[in-house]
Amino acid sequence: MHIASPQHSESHKFPLLIFYLLQIAFKVHGTVQGVGFRDFTQKCAKLDGLKGWVRNTTCGRVEGEAQGSDEKVKKFLQRIDKGPSMAHVVKLEKRDLDVRHDEEGFTVMRTAESMFKPGN
Repeated sequence: MHIASPQHSESHKFPLLIFYLLQIAFKVHGTVQGVGFRDFTQKCAKLDGLKGWVRNTTCGRVEGEAQGSDEKVKKFLQRIDKGPSMAHVVKLEKRDLDVRHDEEGFTVMRTAESMFKPGN
């Protein structure tokens, strides 16, 4: 049996790496305000090289958007599902979004009403 080796381009001699770019919205329920959750989320995003934002909502939750490779976004969601030590996450909602190519960095934004609508 012959196993093919990865194909290399003539100009670069590197294997082709393929990943899928994902953009998601997330909403975190529980004890997530006043416990450093937004800063924790920003640090996790930067660690994973993600773009996007995070903010508190007027209804007591934390929400945001994150963009990156599917693998990095999954790791990020696992981290924020645990949260910082003083937080108690009871539910993490996620929704896929269309990828926007104008995202830069990962910022902590001001408190606002939730972008998640009831039943959405």
